[in-house]
Amino acid sequence: MSSDDTPNQPSRPARRGFLKAGAALGAGAATSGLAQAAEAKHHAMPADPMLAVEPFYGEHQGGIVTPQQAHTYVAAFDLTTTSRDDVINLLRKWTESAARMSQAQPAAALDYTGDDHPAADSGDVLGLGPAGLTVTFGFGPGLFTSQDKDRYGLARKRPAALVDLPRFNGDQLIAQKTGGDLFVQACANDAQVAFHAVRQLARQGYGILTMRWGQAGFLSGPRAQTPRNLMGFKDGTNNPPTTDPKAMNQFVWATAADAPWMQGGTYTVVRRIRITLEHWDQMELGFQEQVFGRHKYSGAPLGQMKEFDNVDLEAQDKDGNPQIPENSHVRLSNRASNNGAQILRRSYSYNDSTDFYIERWPPWRQETEYDAGLIFIAHQGDPRTGFIPINEKLAKFDMMNQFTTHVGSAIFACPPGAKAGSFIGAELFSA
Repeated sequence: MSSDDTPNQPSRPARRGFLKAGAALGAGAATSGLAQAAEAKHHAMPADPMLAVEPFYGEHQGGIVTPQQAHTYVAAFDLTTTSRDDVINLLRKWTESAARMSQAQPAAALDYTGDDHPAADSGDVLGLGPAGLTVTFGFGPGLFTSQDKDRYGLARKRPAALVDLPRFNGDQLIAQKTGGDLFVQACANDAQVAFHAVRQLARQGYGILTMRWGQAGFLSGPRAQTPRNLMGFKDGTNNPPTTDPKAMNQFVWATAADAPWMQGGTYTVVRRIRITLEHWDQMELGFQEQVFGRHKYSGAPLGQMKEFDNVDLEAQDKDGNPQIPENSHVRLSNRASNNGAQILRRSYSYNDSTDFYIERWPPWRQETEYDAGLIFIAHQGDPRTGFIPINEKLAKFDMMNQFTTHVGSAIFACPPGAKAGSFIGAELFSA
């Protein structure tokens, strides 16, 4: 369903009595339909998405400005080794394996050495094709210091931008879904290919790390169109255009002088956001649109016709009230409401079956509900001027908070891309 051929639903008065405390679903800001179309053309996908190939080596890591694949598996690991050499050797092995898997090769050569050793690759995706696989690596605060200890001689190289995220209003974080020393994001056009990549890297680290958390995600929508989240709204319309180098240098790529090893990298925030879909599905369409500040079917800002029409924060309805409500998600996350700040959203939905749930708002239901929501992933040049101030505002005032709860959180420094023959993060470990 395109944004051009779907009529807008008329907006209705906002439902009263909503809560203003809680967590937010994330933020983004300003792109254009032309830029999005140019990006899709530049990254033309073969007719069979399983044959798509994304380069691993390059100036920047893949999976950041790469057009989103249909599936992801993200994971964080805690290092248990005390050896700096162990970490370097692991990153070398991970780099080589990720490069191989992006070409639909096994994680390591399948040289037969007998049946008394583990296989070099689990073999579950043999013959499936590369499926547009990208593997993105990141370093958490724990790589630099852990329990006030400089485990690997890296404390002095921790960037100022790699801050410990504050606790936001409404956060209900679960330790098993939060933090991590090392981050791996695998994205592909096939769920098994994405999971396989993380699985191989995890098994290569046995003995020197443990998995802290993992999460599968999916993305649905026609090619070259903004995907929809589980709430039924388009997600990512206001991203800065990834085909504009100036915008990427301004908002996404790290440039701070205190961490030269991060030049061309980015800071990535990952939040696991549970959505109470049963609650959301009972809301009137007009109220849902007031919550987002957009028309549900077209994706257009309230009062506009098309998805990429400008968000007019000054427009008023017939009663003199703001056309886009003061505490709607679009208004609070808009660049104009955040001193010009923007972040690049690259989020995925998740559905982890069902779980017992207790609401913290009326009618305070206790029942088995979907454990589903959003894997919010945001890239920026500095989270202190990007995600943190934006989300502080959203966490306090966003109407969406009555339907969402942040249960997982992490931040990582994702270094620039690796050069062939080198490894991810090599500059960090240089003298």
